[in-house]
Amino acid sequence: MVTVDDVRRVARDLPRSEEHLIRDRVKFRVGKIVYVAFSRDETVMGFGYPKEERGALVAANPGTFHLPRESDLRFNWVQACLARLDEEEMTELVLDAWRMVVPKKVWSAYLPRLA
Repeated sequence: MVTVDDVRRVARDLPRSEEHLIRDRVKFRVGKIVYVAFSRDETVMGFGYPKEERGALVAANPGTFHLPRESDLRFNWVQACLARLDEEEMTELVLDAWRMVVPKKVWSAYLPRLA
């Protein structure tokens, strides 16, 4: 099972990434754009994900992934049950969400360091 501390270890070294506690919820953002957020009980992780691909993600694994509430469907966002994620999958989701909110030159300079 993945925890907020596991996500924190991935997100803390990402360029321009900052952790914030907003209304008792842990959120990671770049500037004012949130790319990962947790439910208050830290059992659900919301993350940036392309709108056009999220239906396929949810359909492929509905026990793990679900769409946000209807009022948030306008955003590039999906939610996942942390208990159903492994560390490798979580890392990939967090990195992809971060890549959506930083300039290409930032992520292209950082990602080779992970190899």
